Order: sequence, then structure tokens, then C-alpha cells
Amino acid sequence: MMKKKYFLILLLVSPLFFISCNGNDDPDLANPFDNSSESLDEERDKIVVISDLHLGNDLIYSENVKHLPRLEQFLKEVRDSKTIKELVIAGDMLDEWYIPTRVDTYGGGTQADFVKKSVAANKGVFDLLNAIIEEGKVKVTYVPGNHDMGFLPEHIDMAMPGVNQARDEGEKYPVGTYYPDGFPQIAIEHGHRYDFFNAIAPEANESEAPGAITPPGYFFARIAANSFTNPTTEVAATKVPPLTFKDEVSAEQKSKGIYFSLWKGVLEKKIYVNDSFSEPIITTKIGKFTKNYAVNDILPQNSPTDGSIQMKLYNGLFTQANWNARQEYNNVAVLNEINESILGSLNTSFLDDQGETQYFKNPDSNVRLVVFGHTHVPMIKASTNLKEESCLYVNSGTWEDQKTRDKNAAIDQDALKMDFVVIDPLGSEKKSLLVKLCQYKYGKHTLKDIDMIEL
Repeated sequence: MMKKKYFLILLLVSPLFFISCNGNDDPDLANPFDNSSESLDEERDKIVVISDLHLGNDLIYSENVKHLPRLEQFLKEVRDSKTIKELVIAGDMLDEWYIPTRVDTYGGGTQADFVKKSVAANKGVFDLLNAIIEEGKVKVTYVPGNHDMGFLPEHIDMAMPGVNQARDEGEKYPVGTYYPDGFPQIAIEHGHRYDFFNAIAPEANESEAPGAITPPGYFFARIAANSFTNPTTEVAATKVPPLTFKDEVSAEQKSKGIYFSLWKGVLEKKIYVNDSFSEPIITTKIGKFTKNYAVNDILPQNSPTDGSIQMKLYNGLFTQANWNARQEYNNVAVLNEINESILGSLNTSFLDDQGETQYFKNPDSNVRLVVFGHTHVPMIKASTNLKEESCLYVNSGTWEDQKTRDKNAAIDQDALKMDFVVIDPLGSEKKSLLVKLCQYKYGKHTLKDIDMIEL
């Protein structure tokens, strides 16, 4: 069946298609985005999606440094293309989360100063994005992610004047879904609204930071940055203190226990650190947080009074009722069970499956093609909706560098990540959507997967 699917798709495109996806060294050939039979009329109809650029404001520790030259090259191709209609940046464009724990995020300045510094640090990228916007041939749309959820519309306008911003209505500015012009059947969002660690968390820490909406994932990112900028070994890392379950029949206590198990796993196996968990090393000064916090302030612990599982930050998040209210605040259409959502935060398949849950199996949705970022795992997955119509879920991957604690490690960054999606409407009525998942490997368009749906 798979071979038949690909054969039918390839019948619709000429051999030139392979040139457009695999690149070519001949400088006389057309722009890689344009060099396919379906593009020979030079009609602007393609939608290109990238996400998770993770552009930081300090290249000493930013997540995207090695890939910046390729990103600039990629954007030049977008700018020069005659067949691209829209460029969608599906979240985590800027990054004010991945910052070492002891670093003052704003350096004594403001969030606006942070944006200006980020633009300066990634000048080549923003020069090209702003040139594309100013020329007006390709529409550029920005969708908020979790690592850039704190930026107001005016902050994004500072970085990219005139960019189209896809944000949900009202005050819920850190989340949005974009439906490309003329295609209400296509939904593009970052995907963090379904993530227990990274969904907006209103009123979660009123005693510590009144009005804060920043979720637990923020502290995860800060600790992760510390783990790579101040590296230690798994053996030498600080170990998570044990937790005792006193009340196994309490649903809230069970949820806190699951949350604890995830933190224990990542702190001892993935983002291990050599700092004392009682030392207030996490400098916040962001999103209405003003204090310094220790790792122990985030970790569930046994209360010295009654032995129950409690925590200083986010203690009230662990009931189904609270999670339901939080999902509703994040405009989640189909509510998820809390423990599945907690476990799913570190299980990319759960988050990817939300494309089907929220859109294809939702009777109120007519969406047939969903594109998420967030998980950093690029894929195309076929599905069907309640009407048995074919649907596609696509994840646009990431442009972040491959992180390493060994600064002398030989990593071929030019062969890793740098993913993008091309949605190509075919036919006179644009009812066929050819979807290509590609990688900008060594500066060439390398095809990773392809599929098609009929609207």
C-alpha cells in the first residue's frame, strides 16, 4: 500500500520534482522551491512552514548558532522564490526560556531590550525576514510558541514590523492557530497548548508571582541550559531526593507523583546538574516572577507536617478540575485527562496525537491538514476524520543545533535538523494538497517524506 501511495503521488509530479527536493549543484537551475513541474507557471501558491528556530540573544549559549548561516541561506531562497505565497513561522522563533540559571534574562533591562538584543544577535536572519515582509510578495506569519509566549504583539512587531501574527482572540496572546489564506482546512499551530509542562498556566503561583502565566516548562528550560553550559556527568550529578507516597487513593497525590517521576528522570538522566537543589540558582525576573528559586522549589516533596506531596511552585495544578480550566483557558477544543497529559509532556507521540484528537476526531472541526512544531520530531502521519476522509498530521521539526556537553565533540551539524514543510496546492481548483517534509541538509532540499490529500 505504501509503495502504491508513493507511486500515485509521483505520477502527479515530473522528474524535476526530485531536483526541487534533493537540490542540484547547477547554478543555472531555478530556485529549489520553484524547480518542479507543478511550479512552472510560477504561480505563488506554496505555503512553507518552519518552526522552533530558537533564536537567542546571546550566541554563547543560544540553541541556534551553528545553523544560523543555513537559515539565512534558506530565507534567501524563500525571498527569491516565484512560487511561495506564504512563510509561516510556527512558534519558538525567539527564545527567552533557554538561558543559564544564574543569568539575569534581561540583564537589568526590559523585555524590549531583550528583543532588540535578540534581533542584533541574529541580524542576518531578521534582515532577511524583514526584507521579505517589506517586499510584500511572500506573506510572513508568526504563531506564538512556548519559548516565546511572553512576548506581546508589539514586541514581535519590533523584531519584524508588519508581520502577520496569528493569535487567539482576547488576552490569551501566547497561543494561536493559523489558517492560511483560502485554506480553512489547514490548521497550523505550535502545539504547546496540550502540554502540561508548557501550556499557559494562569493563577498558578499567585502567592509567589501574582498574575504570572509562565508554566513549569520555563524552569525545565532554565535548568537544561545550565546542564549544558555548566556540564557535569550523569554519575556526578545531584540526585533527586526520594519521595514517599502517604495517600495512594488521592487522585491529586497520584498526579503529583507522576509529575515527580518525570522530574526525577530528566534531572538524573537528561539535564543533570551539579548544583545543590537547595541553592536559589534560578534567576527569574521574567513574566511577573521576580525572585530567585532553587530546584527544590519546583520538585514535589513530602510535607514535614503531614507527609503529603507538596511543592512551592505550581502546587495547585494537579486536579482534573484545574487542568480542565487550564485547557479551556488555552482554548483546547477536546479536553484531555490530567495524568495522560502530564506523562505526554515528555512523550512526543501524545502531543503529535493531539492533531487527530483536536481536529480529525472532533465533530466540530473541518480541518484536514494539521501542522505542529514543538516536539522537534519531524514527521508526516496519515489519518482519517469522522467522515472517513483522508487527513494528514505533519510536524515541522526544528532548526536548533544538536546540543552537546563535550565542546570538542565532532558533530556534523550541517546534516542535522533544519526541517521545513512545503504545502503545494495542485490543480486548477487547488483541491489537491501535496505535502513535502524536507531537510535543509548541507544547504540542499532533501526529501524526508511526502503525502497528498484531496480536499
